Amino acid sequence: MTAAEEEFLRSLRATFKVEAAEHLQEIGTGLLELEKAAAPERQQQLIETVFRAAHSFKGAARAVNFTEIESLCQSLEDLFAAWKRRESLPTPSSLDAAHRTVDEMSQAIALPALAERTGPQADEISATSPQPLPAPTGETETVRITVNSLDARLLEAEEMLAAKQAADQRASDLGALAGRLELWRKESARVQPRTRALRQELERPRAAAADLRGLAEFFDWNHDYLRALEGKVAALRRTAEQDRLLIGKLVDDLLENSKKLLMLPLARLAGLLSKLVRDLCRDQGKEAELTIRGGEVTIDKRVLEQLKDPLVHLLRNCIDHGIETPEQRRRAGKPPRAAITLAVSPVNSTQVEISVSDDGVGIDVDKVKAVAGKRGLVTLNTLDQLSESAALALVFETDVSTSPMITRISGRGLGLAIVREKVEKLGGRVAIESRRGSGTTIRMTLPLTLATFRGVLIESARRLFILPTAQVERVTRFKLPEVRTVEGRRTLTLDGRAVALVDLAEVLQLPATPHKSDRPEAAPILVLGAGEQRVAFAVDAVLDEREVLVKRLTKPLSRVRNIAGATVLGSGEVAPILNVADLLKSARTAGAGLRTPAAAMPSAMPAKRILVVEDSITSRMLLKGILESAGYDVKTAVDGIDAFTALRAERFDLVVSDVEMPRMNGFDLTARIRADRTLAEVPVVLVTALESREDRERGIDVGANAYLVKSSLDQSNLLEALRRLA
Repeated sequence: MTAAEEEFLRSLRATFKVEAAEHLQEIGTGLLELEKAAAPERQQQLIETVFRAAHSFKGAARAVNFTEIESLCQSLEDLFAAWKRRESLPTPSSLDAAHRTVDEMSQAIALPALAERTGPQADEISATSPQPLPAPTGETETVRITVNSLDARLLEAEEMLAAKQAADQRASDLGALAGRLELWRKESARVQPRTRALRQELERPRAAAADLRGLAEFFDWNHDYLRALEGKVAALRRTAEQDRLLIGKLVDDLLENSKKLLMLPLARLAGLLSKLVRDLCRDQGKEAELTIRGGEVTIDKRVLEQLKDPLVHLLRNCIDHGIETPEQRRRAGKPPRAAITLAVSPVNSTQVEISVSDDGVGIDVDKVKAVAGKRGLVTLNTLDQLSESAALALVFETDVSTSPMITRISGRGLGLAIVREKVEKLGGRVAIESRRGSGTTIRMTLPLTLATFRGVLIESARRLFILPTAQVERVTRFKLPEVRTVEGRRTLTLDGRAVALVDLAEVLQLPATPHKSDRPEAAPILVLGAGEQRVAFAVDAVLDEREVLVKRLTKPLSRVRNIAGATVLGSGEVAPILNVADLLKSARTAGAGLRTPAAAMPSAMPAKRILVVEDSITSRMLLKGILESAGYDVKTAVDGIDAFTALRAERFDLVVSDVEMPRMNGFDLTARIRADRTLAEVPVVLVTALESREDRERGIDVGANAYLVKSSLDQSNLLEALRRLA
């Protein structure tokens, strides 16, 4: 390795150390909370959190060649996967084992080889400081500022937005007061002729003349006083307006300049991502070139940090699922080296689009539908009605993977689910396009900064809430006669398609209030989601769209379902900011017409029958013991001929076979199974020590449903494959 490459690797590892601390903290905190959680629903939420953190941490470790940490992450992921599938429970002993693994990873990260750092510290950046005179050397003087200090300065600048909004409110209040005084003046002017007539009557001698004269004088004084007061209010209003403009400009400039201190170019991730592509291609015998366009576009550092995991998952998917081997590409008339493009382009002053595209095989929509149907994510009737775009969107669901192989890199159906979760957590949205044989493009629309965003102010159950404008597809109205009931669920027809309708107050579990739909005029709704996953939320009122300053929740409210944060309105009232991803999930239990995944298989159902084909008695008994412990009914065969005879005589749900065997090897056995009309649909999993690219391709070519390499095989990978196929 050259000196430049060593320097580059040290830089990557320094960055990894910072990221590793975040993942370890998330896993450790989740395990501690899991020890205290009693409710099964809360336990599953925590298990999902630590499971995904371990999966992302594993990918980061792989990117910088830390195989020891990657292996430890894999063992944690296996444990969490078993908890997730309820194959085992988070007992005190298993939780202790998980904590010990986290400690081992923490110690490994603290080793000198990993602690090497070059150049600026990872928690510091160099910022240019403008000077009245050039430096004597002719170079620009710089000042080193810790990121924590910059975060604090930005927070202070963001707080001034509340002062700006308050000034807007005061100016509005004074404007309303001036309007009331104007009305008072007009009414006073209207009675002036009558007052003059009354004064003339008072010239006649009467006993009550003095009282009436005093009343008239009061009217005169009242009129003069109101005019003077009106002048003062008008002057105050002009002053407040000037102050509002001045404060607004100062706050806007300060906030904008403060944001720039933490704006970093996407090219900052270029080294990490390029190395990831190179290493994965080498492992799989593929060739690909990563091109980054628009890398100079700057994004909030906080967004950039949250973007690393999605980009790693997307690039891994491109290489593992998307692009072909050089020989396959030549046969398809493509250049042997695949093209992967990461493009960044501003959408407007507040948003940026990041796309990851490849020129590979594209996505097989029929396979996606089949997997989604098998997982119970969509009913069989709905599958037939899904458009191609809606079917493609299913790849973002957990457990949906069309990969025929489950390896350390992929095949578990987690990567794209994590991408969507991260993007939506940032207040963005993700979409996918794919053409068979031509490639796939995934587009992420994200905010440039996490500080402020445009939000829709709504009212529901007499409470105010904010919804991110970027995640609201449309705002419209409906009347009760337009609502239809389909299979016991309320729906509306929008753009010719049925859209589930649910009350926002019901989703948020707020006290019910009479709907405006009870009145003659139509009631407002907001449509959230995309494609076939859209849901219409009925609210009491849509009040305004405005710039919103995000207040993040802190302990003990770090994670509240359906709530992403809060903001302080100009009136001083606190309005929760709603989490759109959570709302769409919560709508399922609120009767919004979204179907939940199918329930787990009842334990009373007969066990799946598996035929294990292995010539080594030790390996054969090991596999038999693992599968029987997992609840399968297992029969064994010593080679391909023995296995094929058993398959013709008995019914099996799946075959697990070695490749290198006497008389008939696993490749030939698989081909015989696929050629037999009665056995062609039986899934086959090949488990072998042959790990070359050619052998893996041959396994897939002869019809194997999964190809597991013994060097990276563990119980988790095998059981995961069987769960997907059996």
